[in-house]
Amino acid sequence: MRTVVHIAGTADRGPSLEDRLASVAQGDHEAFSHVYDAVIGAVLGVARRVVRDLAQSEEVAQEVMLDVWRTAARFRPDKGSAMTWILTMAHHRAVDRVRSAQAATDREHRTALRDHSPEYDEVVEEVEHRLEREQVRRCLGTLTELQRQSVTLAYYRGCTHREVAGLLAVPLGTIKTRLRDGLIRMRDCLGVGT
Repeated sequence: MRTVVHIAGTADRGPSLEDRLASVAQGDHEAFSHVYDAVIGAVLGVARRVVRDLAQSEEVAQEVMLDVWRTAARFRPDKGSAMTWILTMAHHRAVDRVRSAQAATDREHRTALRDHSPEYDEVVEEVEHRLEREQVRRCLGTLTELQRQSVTLAYYRGCTHREVAGLLAVPLGTIKTRLRDGLIRMRDCLGVGT
Protein backbone atom coordinates (compact mmCIF):
# COMPACT_ATOMS: atom_id res chain seq x y z
CA MET A 1 0.00 0.00 0.00
CA ARG A 2 1.28 3.43 -0.92
CA THR A 3 1.22 6.31 1.49
CA VAL A 4 0.36 9.65 0.00
CA VAL A 5 2.01 12.54 1.78
CA HIS A 6 0.70 16.04 1.16
CA ILE A 7 3.23 18.75 1.77
CA ALA A 8 1.66 21.94 3.10
CA GLY A 9 0.71 24.21 0.24
CA THR A 10 0.93 21.57 -2.48
CA ALA A 11 -2.58 20.15 -2.19
CA ASP A 12 -4.75 20.42 -5.28
CA ARG A 13 -6.60 23.70 -5.02
CA GLY A 14 -8.75 23.39 -8.09
CA PRO A 15 -8.81 25.68 -11.10
CA SER A 16 -6.55 28.74 -11.09
CA LEU A 17 -7.89 32.27 -10.80
CA GLU A 18 -7.22 32.72 -14.51
CA ASP A 19 -9.25 29.59 -15.33
CA ARG A 20 -12.08 30.75 -13.11
CA LEU A 21 -12.09 34.17 -14.85
CA ALA A 22 -12.48 32.38 -18.17
CA SER A 23 -15.52 30.61 -16.69
CA VAL A 24 -16.87 33.91 -15.37
CA ALA A 25 -16.60 35.28 -18.90
CA GLN A 26 -18.98 32.46 -19.90
CA GLY A 27 -21.48 33.53 -17.20
CA ASP A 28 -20.54 30.93 -14.55
CA HIS A 29 -21.92 32.22 -11.25
CA GLU A 30 -20.14 29.61 -9.16
CA ALA A 31 -16.79 30.51 -10.73
CA PHE A 32 -17.51 34.17 -9.95
CA SER A 33 -18.24 33.25 -6.34
CA HIS A 34 -14.79 31.62 -6.12
CA VAL A 35 -13.11 34.62 -7.79
CA TYR A 36 -14.95 36.97 -5.43
CA ASP A 37 -13.83 35.04 -2.34
CA ALA A 38 -10.25 34.87 -3.62
CA VAL A 39 -9.78 38.58 -4.39
CA ILE A 40 -12.23 40.67 -2.34
CA GLY A 41 -9.82 41.14 0.57
CA ALA A 42 -7.03 42.40 -1.68
CA VAL A 43 -9.42 44.62 -3.66
CA LEU A 44 -10.76 46.16 -0.47
CA GLY A 45 -7.19 46.69 0.76
CA VAL A 46 -6.17 48.56 -2.40
CA ALA A 47 -9.31 50.67 -2.28
CA ARG A 48 -8.82 51.49 1.39
CA ARG A 49 -5.20 52.59 0.86
CA VAL A 50 -6.27 54.99 -1.89
CA VAL A 51 -9.67 56.21 -0.69
CA ARG A 52 -8.94 56.13 3.08
CA ASP A 53 -12.61 55.82 4.00
CA LEU A 54 -14.08 52.42 4.86
CA ALA A 55 -17.58 53.03 3.48
CA GLN A 56 -16.22 54.51 0.24
CA SER A 57 -13.68 51.68 -0.01
CA GLU A 58 -16.43 49.07 0.31
CA GLU A 59 -18.39 50.79 -2.47
CA VAL A 60 -15.31 50.85 -4.69
CA ALA A 61 -14.67 47.16 -3.99
CA GLN A 62 -18.24 46.25 -4.95
CA GLU A 63 -17.99 48.33 -8.14
CA VAL A 64 -14.74 46.55 -9.02
CA MET A 65 -16.31 43.15 -8.51
CA LEU A 66 -19.22 44.15 -10.76
CA ASP A 67 -16.65 45.21 -13.36
CA VAL A 68 -14.94 41.83 -13.02
CA TRP A 69 -18.26 40.09 -13.67
CA ARG A 70 -19.09 42.32 -16.65
CA THR A 71 -15.63 42.46 -18.25
CA ALA A 72 -14.11 39.05 -17.46
CA ALA A 73 -13.95 38.35 -21.20
CA ARG A 74 -11.45 41.20 -21.58
CA PHE A 75 -8.89 39.54 -19.33
CA ARG A 76 -5.79 38.47 -21.26
CA PRO A 77 -3.56 35.97 -19.42
CA ASP A 78 -0.67 36.78 -21.76
CA LYS A 79 -0.68 40.37 -20.38
CA GLY A 80 -0.40 39.41 -16.70
CA SER A 81 -2.00 37.50 -13.88
CA ALA A 82 -5.69 37.66 -13.03
CA MET A 83 -4.91 39.11 -9.60
CA THR A 84 -2.86 41.91 -11.16
CA TRP A 85 -5.64 42.66 -13.65
CA ILE A 86 -8.25 42.87 -10.89
CA LEU A 87 -6.09 44.91 -8.51
CA THR A 88 -5.25 47.33 -11.33
CA MET A 89 -8.97 47.83 -11.88
CA ALA A 90 -9.38 48.37 -8.13
CA HIS A 91 -6.62 50.98 -8.08
CA HIS A 92 -8.04 52.86 -11.08
CA ARG A 93 -11.56 52.79 -9.65
CA ALA A 94 -10.31 54.05 -6.26
CA VAL A 95 -8.32 56.88 -7.86
CA ASP A 96 -11.41 57.84 -9.88
CA ARG A 97 -13.44 57.94 -6.67
CA VAL A 98 -10.91 60.25 -4.99
CA ARG A 99 -10.78 62.54 -8.03
CA SER A 100 -14.56 62.63 -8.24
CA ALA A 101 -14.86 63.50 -4.56
CA GLN A 102 -12.22 66.22 -4.92
CA ALA A 103 -13.94 67.66 -7.99
CA ALA A 104 -17.25 67.76 -6.11
CA THR A 105 -15.59 69.49 -3.17
CA ASP A 106 -13.95 72.02 -5.50
CA ARG A 107 -17.29 72.71 -7.23
CA GLU A 108 -19.02 73.25 -3.90
CA HIS A 109 -16.23 75.56 -2.77
CA ARG A 110 -16.41 77.64 -5.97
CA THR A 111 -20.19 77.82 -5.70
CA ALA A 112 -19.99 78.91 -2.07
CA LEU A 113 -17.46 81.60 -2.93
CA ARG A 114 -19.54 82.82 -5.86
CA ASP A 115 -22.69 82.90 -3.72
CA HIS A 116 -21.05 84.81 -0.89
CA SER A 117 -18.69 87.11 -2.79
CA PRO A 118 -19.98 90.45 -4.00
CA GLU A 119 -19.60 91.25 -7.70
CA TYR A 120 -16.91 93.71 -6.65
CA ASP A 121 -15.17 94.52 -3.43
CA GLU A 122 -16.94 97.59 -2.06
CA VAL A 123 -14.14 98.41 0.37
CA VAL A 124 -11.48 98.32 -2.33
CA GLU A 125 -13.63 100.43 -4.63
CA GLU A 126 -14.24 103.03 -1.91
CA VAL A 127 -10.52 103.21 -1.09
CA GLU A 128 -9.69 103.66 -4.78
CA HIS A 129 -12.24 106.49 -5.11
CA ARG A 130 -10.81 108.24 -2.05
CA LEU A 131 -7.27 107.93 -3.37
CA GLU A 132 -8.35 109.29 -6.77
CA ARG A 133 -10.13 112.26 -5.10
CA GLU A 134 -7.05 112.98 -3.01
CA GLN A 135 -4.84 112.90 -6.09
CA VAL A 136 -7.20 115.26 -7.96
CA ARG A 137 -7.23 117.66 -4.99
CA ARG A 138 -3.44 117.58 -4.83
CA CYS A 139 -3.19 118.27 -8.56
CA LEU A 140 -5.72 121.10 -8.34
CA GLY A 141 -3.38 122.62 -5.76
CA THR A 142 -0.61 122.84 -8.38
CA LEU A 143 -2.72 125.14 -10.62
CA THR A 144 -2.62 128.93 -10.49
CA GLU A 145 -5.53 130.56 -8.69
CA LEU A 146 -7.16 131.64 -11.97
CA GLN A 147 -6.76 128.18 -13.52
CA ARG A 148 -8.18 126.47 -10.40
CA GLN A 149 -11.22 128.78 -10.35
CA SER A 150 -11.90 128.22 -14.05
CA VAL A 151 -11.56 124.42 -13.82
CA THR A 152 -13.69 124.24 -10.67
CA LEU A 153 -16.51 126.33 -12.15
CA ALA A 154 -16.48 124.51 -15.51
CA TYR A 155 -15.99 120.90 -14.39
CA TYR A 156 -17.29 120.72 -10.83
CA ARG A 157 -20.18 123.17 -11.01
CA GLY A 158 -21.10 122.52 -14.64
CA CYS A 159 -20.84 126.10 -15.88
CA THR A 160 -20.35 126.79 -19.57
CA HIS A 161 -17.24 128.68 -20.71
CA ARG A 162 -19.35 131.82 -21.25
CA GLU A 163 -20.81 131.51 -17.71
CA VAL A 164 -17.30 131.08 -16.22
CA ALA A 165 -16.16 134.19 -18.09
CA GLY A 166 -19.14 136.14 -16.74
CA LEU A 167 -18.65 134.94 -13.14
CA LEU A 168 -14.93 135.77 -13.14
CA ALA A 169 -15.37 138.95 -15.21
CA VAL A 170 -12.71 137.81 -17.68
CA PRO A 171 -12.91 137.64 -21.50
CA LEU A 172 -14.10 134.31 -22.97
CA GLY A 173 -10.81 133.71 -24.85
CA THR A 174 -8.85 134.07 -21.59
CA ILE A 175 -11.12 131.54 -19.85
CA LYS A 176 -10.60 129.05 -22.68
CA THR A 177 -6.82 129.48 -22.42
CA ARG A 178 -6.91 129.08 -18.59
CA LEU A 179 -9.01 125.93 -18.90
CA ARG A 180 -6.74 124.42 -21.59
CA ASP A 181 -3.56 125.19 -19.62
CA GLY A 182 -5.13 124.01 -16.35
CA LEU A 183 -6.30 120.73 -17.88
CA ILE A 184 -2.84 120.11 -19.36
CA ARG A 185 -1.26 120.61 -15.92
CA MET A 186 -3.88 118.33 -14.34
CA ARG A 187 -3.23 115.66 -16.97
CA ASP A 188 0.52 115.81 -16.37
CA CYS A 189 0.08 115.76 -12.58
CA LEU A 190 -2.29 112.77 -12.70
CA GLY A 191 -0.11 110.92 -15.19
CA VAL A 192 -3.00 110.47 -17.62
CA GLY A 193 -2.01 109.47 -21.16
CA THR A 194 1.63 108.81 -20.25
